[in-house]
Amino acid sequence: MINIVLYEPEIPQNTGNIMRTCVATNSKLHLIEPLGFKMDDKTVRRCGVNYIDNCEYEIYKNFDEFKSKNKGKYYFFTRYGHKPHSDFEFKDENIYLIFGKESTGIPKEILKDYLDTCMRLPMTDKVRALNLSNCVAIATYEVLRQNDYFDLLRNEPFKGEDYLEK
Repeated sequence: MINIVLYEPEIPQNTGNIMRTCVATNSKLHLIEPLGFKMDDKTVRRCGVNYIDNCEYEIYKNFDEFKSKNKGKYYFFTRYGHKPHSDFEFKDENIYLIFGKESTGIPKEILKDYLDTCMRLPMTDKVRALNLSNCVAIATYEVLRQNDYFDLLRNEPFKGEDYLEK
């Protein structure tokens, strides 16, 4: 299973988009407080459209509580990482992709214990970082690609697999 972890997310639109990505990819979302919004915020719901009711998520008081309840391999996305996400092999059974808050990322105090699994999405020197929900989508689909997309559908389920041919 892929687990998406948001450390102190601040922007409800990003979290709503990420919830939709979690539903689409059969991933679980973990939210570490404090959150910069309330989960019943209409902005979260609007960005997640009508999909977030199907999103499996859990909220934790802090990173220590999260760690105590979740065992597996932790991968951290940080602009200070030295390796790209494509250098990692995501074959572990319980994968946790951890992303920091939009303004400041993941604290150095946390990252220093996980330097071997810190990564950065490559980009130019003209941009500090990509949008959080974009980063989550890129990383999640890399894990899926490496695992042959697990059991995700390969064809559009609503109009039929031969829709383009008709």
